[in-house]
Amino acid sequence: MELSQHQTSEIKNLNLLAKQVVEGFITGIHKSPFHGFSVEFSEHKLYNKGESTRHIDWKLFAKTERLYTKKYEEETNLRCHIIIDNSASMHFPIVKSQNLESLNKIGFSAVAAACLMEILKRQRDAVGLSIYADTYEYYAPEKGSERHRKMLLHQLEQLLESTSKTATDTYKYLHEIAEKIHRRSLIFLFTDMFQTDHESEELFEALRHLKYNKHEVVLFHTYDAELELNFNFDNSPKKLVDVETGESIDLYAENIQSSYKILIENYFKALKDKCLQYKIDYVPVDIQNGFTTVLTNYLTSRRKF
Repeated sequence: MELSQHQTSEIKNLNLLAKQVVEGFITGIHKSPFHGFSVEFSEHKLYNKGESTRHIDWKLFAKTERLYTKKYEEETNLRCHIIIDNSASMHFPIVKSQNLESLNKIGFSAVAAACLMEILKRQRDAVGLSIYADTYEYYAPEKGSERHRKMLLHQLEQLLESTSKTATDTYKYLHEIAEKIHRRSLIFLFTDMFQTDHESEELFEALRHLKYNKHEVVLFHTYDAELELNFNFDNSPKKLVDVETGESIDLYAENIQSSYKILIENYFKALKDKCLQYKIDYVPVDIQNGFTTVLTNYLTSRRKF
């Protein structure tokens, strides 16, 4: 199936979709500042008789009539742990089915994580996964095997089909994760950052805990810009319901849109400043804009690691 066919059809094969997204991304980076970045292997070397033929580059053989193998980097130092917030607010906006034209925040995070895992596989990097809501729902340590990756993909596919009506205390689970990850890792956190002021302080203390353990931390702040940033609803009466507390309010969106935008923009700026203070990479990600921001940030972070 071509990537274009995935746009409007329900996501059935996350592995195939991730491969196609990453292939498109790799094609694009050859025209970018990342030109020359090896997303496959480090270099070629002459094939020696008796070696495994598994990594022979047959395309190069057709051009040169000499046998070369793709020399992969040895086990890299990079270990990556992906953390996904599966609380109720991450299931906004409501979608009939998860497809590339219609993803909610949890759907976007699951597909983005699968794409990261695909590019990590090509780099021979190890990957682990944590998912949490009101409980620590899933944990797998960092490994590099194909069997392990398929197990994680299965979890992400389940996430695409999941529902949630629970709030979460992100900071509690980040402290737990910090205690579980012993070797220095690159950590990607997907969350919409809907916390109370008190919880926000606790969250940054937990992120500091991760930093204290020498991990590099990237916060992917996921949001729907059209609805959550610009508050673009039609001007019929609306009943807005907090999916985590059940509280509701009746209003006309137009009446509060300008005030809302000022408040939300100030909130985004405050998050960015706080992350800067704690040396955490803050990456706001509009879920309607595809996966390039996430994958490019992986390349940037990997170079710094």
